[in-house]
Amino acid sequence: QVQLVESGGGLVQAGGSLRLSCAASGRTFSSTLMGWFRQAPGKEREFVAAMTASVRFTWYADSVKGRFTISRDNAKNMVYLQMNSLKPEDTAVYYCAASPGGSNVYSRAIYDYWGQGTQVTVSS
Repeated sequence: QVQLVESGGGLVQAGGSLRLSCAASGRTFSSTLMGWFRQAPGKEREFVAAMTASVRFTWYADSVKGRFTISRDNAKNMVYLQMNSLKPEDTAVYYCAASPGGSNVYSRAIYDYWGQGTQVTVSS
């Protein structure tokens, strides 16, 4: 069992930065694939980024590549999403998610645990 709590969302102007944090509980965190998803009003929840337990591999949605960076600290049971050069289209509720593993890191289906979400609003 993994419990996830996101923080760090807020209102920022276009071009600005935010750092989201996700605190995880559970003994298996250090062996868990972690991801970030987002959901804008009226749209489906979409993949943003993911990182393997070993920190060796990362994946990003094309829309955020080069602007967002996922990282994790297994000693602290924390996952982060550094978001730079934010755009109004990045406005969404951002969710942290945990997966025991799966073949498609981009799919919501492989993530068993979800946080409650944190709102990110980017003004133009």
